[in-house]
Amino acid sequence: MFFRKKSPFSDDDLEGVIQACLLEDQRAQRVLFQQFFSYAKSICLRYSSNGDEAEEILNEGFFKVFKNLQQYDTQLPFKAWLRTIMVNSAISYFRKNQKFHSEIGYESIAEPALEEGIVEQIAAEEILELVQQLRPIYRSIFLMHVVDGYQLREIADQLNLKEGTVRSHFARARVILQQLVMESYPHVVQRNWGNTSLQ
Repeated sequence: MFFRKKSPFSDDDLEGVIQACLLEDQRAQRVLFQQFFSYAKSICLRYSSNGDEAEEILNEGFFKVFKNLQQYDTQLPFKAWLRTIMVNSAISYFRKNQKFHSEIGYESIAEPALEEGIVEQIAAEEILELVQQLRPIYRSIFLMHVVDGYQLREIADQLNLKEGTVRSHFARARVILQQLVMESYPHVVQRNWGNTSLQ
């Protein structure tokens, strides 16, 4: 009977954990999953509309992590590689479920006169909560560009869209997000406008 040889590793030695995962050591796989679960889950939650979607994306993402781990370049940060896989998993999920085509009634919103400084006064967690209200295509493009640092051209390639379409969607996402800020945090807007009128 064949017994798989286990690779000795320390839980706090990421390179050792990864090498053990490459040998399909199940304990190493659990360690890697546990160490990066919260980080990966936070990415999935950003790109999803609810917890169930996030769980599906997370599971698919970690499946791809272990399947493609041999492609990871150990000279690069593991978190960056993991983030790319989780973002790609989110995109694949929404493509598969055709959620990029769902509609939401914001198309006729005119761009509000909102100063950039107002958004900066709102906590990142609160902004991300508002981002969740965007339709999937707007939310994905906004997050990929603003949070995860993709260029609009790269996003177009990832989503199989024209770059002009991506630019239009990103502009619309900003307009809608500004409107949501005005609706959700009127006291911040009023305070800034009040300060402006006094100058």
